[in-house]
Amino acid sequence: MFQLVLATNNIHKVKEVESIIGDIAVIKPLSAFPGAPAVEETGSTFAENAVLKAKAAAAHTGWPALADDSGLEVTALGGKPGVFSARFAGPSAGDEGNNAKLLEEMRRVPPGQREARFVCCMALAWPDGKVWTTTGTHSGWILMEPRGKNGFGYDPLFYSPELGMTFAEAPPEMKNRVSHRARALAGVRNHLLSL
Repeated sequence: MFQLVLATNNIHKVKEVESIIGDIAVIKPLSAFPGAPAVEETGSTFAENAVLKAKAAAAHTGWPALADDSGLEVTALGGKPGVFSARFAGPSAGDEGNNAKLLEEMRRVPPGQREARFVCCMALAWPDGKVWTTTGTHSGWILMEPRGKNGFGYDPLFYSPELGMTFAEAPPEMKNRVSHRARALAGVRNHLLSL
């Protein structure tokens, strides 16, 4: 069984990753390794940010590290919020503030033009400096108002035609089979099993 440090302190991400690859890897959150430096997400792409976080976690812990950078890209907003998804409405706005800002920015966008996709880039870094990446996406559209109580982030506003509901309306086990993170983790799983 592989041992990986997950370069996040986001408990939602830890649970989602464990539910998808926990059968082949022991996952430790970064918080299990005191003194981990905060990594500034200075990359201009999801891949660049994921690599920054994975390399820093591997260097700090001496373990292979898995990191992701993920977010929402809205076509009508030119790809925003993109790499700024978590801090779209400001560094301390949280999910509610980010969702409110997204709805405000899209108030004049008609229903037929609200295409969006979730993107997740995963980076796997080893202490020796080797890095491997993969990306998963899930396409849908942004609703006019939130629906559902599950999930986090933009899940209440993101309607998935594949599921026939928002990510926040979907039971976690259903979302975790088709989400952008699940698709990226399928790539991670295949890569680990090929080693």
